[in-house]
Amino acid sequence: MIKKIKPSKSEKIILILLISLGIITFGTYLVIKDECLFVKNFNPKNINFKNPNNIAILNAPCGNVIIELYPTISPNGVKRFVTLIRSNAYEDIAFHRVIKNKLVQAGDLEFGKKGLLNYAKIGTGKSGLGSIKSEIDNDFNYMKGSVGLARSFKNDTEDSQFFIILQDEPLFEGEYTPVGKVLFGLEILKKIKNQRNSEYILRPDFINTFKMLD
Repeated sequence: MIKKIKPSKSEKIILILLISLGIITFGTYLVIKDECLFVKNFNPKNINFKNPNNIAILNAPCGNVIIELYPTISPNGVKRFVTLIRSNAYEDIAFHRVIKNKLVQAGDLEFGKKGLLNYAKIGTGKSGLGSIKSEIDNDFNYMKGSVGLARSFKNDTEDSQFFIILQDEPLFEGEYTPVGKVLFGLEILKKIKNQRNSEYILRPDFINTFKMLD
């Protein structure tokens, strides 16, 4: 008959510590692996909007970013934006320029498509619809969450690219055409992949879908 040997008190303590360490390590691994774990995802079906016809839903890797568009402020800019959204042009397009906690930019339809990224030219691509005039005369405060159309160094060169700011940017006022503001999901944008030493991202995150609510 084999006699069972009971572990000593010190052995029990060591065993408990090892189990606790394993649980902590596994939990930390899950958090690192899933950066979206503690980010709230908003379902637009559960929200009552004042102007539902002007609501767009951008689905990023961590969930929905719900944007209200402002056609009375920038009618031509919003018209172009909605045209591209309704044509599904933004699906699988890279967030090619990201400044941590400051700005995310996407919308290069020519060189930013998933599977067809051109790192040498990304950020310079066009939509094929031509550029539109800047709409920068109306009062608009570029507060955190504002959405604007990107352009070159000259006015009247807006096309398909857009940016969303993650902090207040008063110097953008009168410089960039505003098209809307994020109502829900700003924290989701903060999870978009960024790089420490470059605004332009190697192996970037992508827009999953971008649709109007109606």
